[in-house]
Order: sequence, then structure tokens, then C-alpha cells
Amino acid sequence: MSQWDGRDFSRWQDEARLAFAFLTRLPFRAEAQPEPGALARAAWAFPLAGILVGVIGGIVFEIGDRLGLPINAMALLAVAVTVLVTGGLHEDGLADTADGLGGGDRATALAIMRDSRTGAFGVLALVFSVGLRVAALAALPDTRVAVSALVAAHTVSRGLLPTLMLWFDPARSDGLAAEAGRPTPPVATVAALIGLLVALVALGIGRGIIAMLLAGVAMIALALLARRRIGGYTGDVLGATQQIGEIVMLLAATV
Repeated sequence: MSQWDGRDFSRWQDEARLAFAFLTRLPFRAEAQPEPGALARAAWAFPLAGILVGVIGGIVFEIGDRLGLPINAMALLAVAVTVLVTGGLHEDGLADTADGLGGGDRATALAIMRDSRTGAFGVLALVFSVGLRVAALAALPDTRVAVSALVAAHTVSRGLLPTLMLWFDPARSDGLAAEAGRPTPPVATVAALIGLLVALVALGIGRGIIAMLLAGVAMIALALLARRRIGGYTGDVLGATQQIGEIVMLLAATV
């Protein structure tokens, strides 16, 4: 039994390392070319990466508070450092998704989403995303609440991604979404439960549940729109749903 436990723990470590290496630009070592389906198996650790990103953003917010910076500057710096830590992965997905879903048929939308150039819809989506997150953080009553909201938002928005990957189909037969694979129900459940636990601890039971429900509804709504427009989700769509979930979580924390 002890040998089995050791192998199991080693597998969990490898999966968590893969999730951190994929979702952040921090120096976590993972296989250069993970086998197909490896990311889906590691999806339970997505919210753990969210905790780390949120904590780093919270530390920057706290430092800004101790330095006596204006609240808007603190909020902008906190958002900026989370973008830096993730390499703008989700923001890039949001911009591409906004451009792709903004017009044209399925083939045109998919082609636009693969185009590295950013159009007007993508630029506007990024402006709204950063603006809403900064405004929400600046509206929170104190630093402790802001840090808690940051951690909850980043954790829940990533913790619900495996559920979307389980419920919906990739829009393409190739690309990141198809290669990532489909998480099993236990993997998606563990990820969602980690997100829920963090939301409850960070925001309180009532507000945590409501915020996560609202974020989940918003993320599912975008996934449904993507399925209607392009037949499913892509890696860009997953990035966009994370952004939507993060924004809704932060806005819910201000209510």
C-alpha cells in the first residue's frame, strides 16, 4: 500500500507541475511535449495555479497599501502583475474570442481566432476586462477584502474550466483544446470543489456561494455562445471564460 501511495503522490506532483507550467510563466518544470490528454488529467490542479496567481497579486496590492499608493494604482498594479505571471494567456484568449465571435460564419470565426493580430473587438474586450477588474478591486472596503477577492476570483475562474471541458466539445479536431483531452468527472469535481472551498473561506459562505454561482452561469453562457457560433470551445474560448469568471467574482465581492 505504501508503494502505491508513493506512486500516486508522485503522479499528483507531476500533474500539478504541468498545470502550473501551462497556466503561469513561473519556473515550473514540465514535459516539453506532454502526451495527448495529459493536461485534462492535470486539470484538477488548475485552481491551485489560480491560488498562486491570486496570492501574488494580493501581495502586490498589500505592498502598494503599505507604501500609501492611491487605491486605483494599487488595483491596477495587482491586475498587471497577475497578467505578467500568467503571460497574458487568458487575456490573449479573450481578445481572440471577442474578435472571432464578433462576426462571420463558423469557418471565418475560427480563422480569425487563429490570427495573431488583434482587432477592434479584441482591444475593446481587453479594455473592459482590465477596467472592470481594477474598478472592482478599488471599490472593495479594505486591503484584506481585496486580497481575499483576488485569490477567490483567480481560483474559482480556473476551478470551473475542467467542468466546461467535460460538458462541451472542442470546436476543432486539432489545436490545444483537442490535444488537452476531456477531464473525467472526478477531475472536474475536485477542481470545482477546490474553487468552492477557497471562495467560502475568502468571501464567506453566503457571498462565496453566490459569487461562484454567478461566475459559473456567466462562464457557461459564454461556452454556450461559442458552441452555437463555432461548434464548441477552443483554447481561446477557455481563456475568455476564465476572464469572465474572474471579472464576475470580483464584481460579486463588491456587492
